[in-house]
Amino acid sequence: MSILVRAAEREDVPALVRLRLANAERHVQLDPVIYRVPDIETVRGHFEETLSAESKVLSAESKVVILVAEAAGEVVGMVEVVLLTDPPDHQILIPRRAAEIHTVVLDGQRGQGVGAALVMAAEQAAAERGVSILYAGIFAPNKEAVRFYSSAGFGPRGILLSKEQGAPSAS
Repeated sequence: MSILVRAAEREDVPALVRLRLANAERHVQLDPVIYRVPDIETVRGHFEETLSAESKVLSAESKVVILVAEAAGEVVGMVEVVLLTDPPDHQILIPRRAAEIHTVVLDGQRGQGVGAALVMAAEQAAAERGVSILYAGIFAPNKEAVRFYSSAGFGPRGILLSKEQGAPSAS
C-alpha cells in the first residue's frame, strides 16, 4: 500500500474530525474514567482554527503541526505535533525544545505502516522547528499505543505521577 504523508489542509477538516472522534470512542472503551468523546463542533472548531489562513501565515510560529496520511486517496491517519513551552530560566531543567505527539490511524488501516510513516514525518517536522524531545503521553491502559510508540524508538523518560484532587470545598 502506498502511503502519502502531507500537511493537513482546511479541506481535511471532516476527515480530521472523523479520526478524532473514532479515536475518542476507542479510548473511552479503554477507560471511561480517563477518556471522553468531545463535542463534534468543538473538535471541528479546533481543526478549522488550526488550519485557517491566518494560522498558515504564522506557521513558523504555530504551536500545532498537523499531518495526514493518505492511502488510495483517502485520509486514513493523522498526527499532531504540539510544541511545548520551554522551561523558564529559573527552573533546573536544561532548556530543550519539546513537543507532544498524538497519532491516530483508522482501525482498518493499522499494521500497514501508516502510523510509522506519520511518526517519521512528525519527527522531521519537529526537527525543522528545533524540537529535540518528543513526548508520547500514554495512559497505562493503552497497551497498543505503548507497543506502537516503543517500536518507533520512544522509551520511558522519568516517571509522571498524578493525583486526582477532589473539588475545592466551599467556604
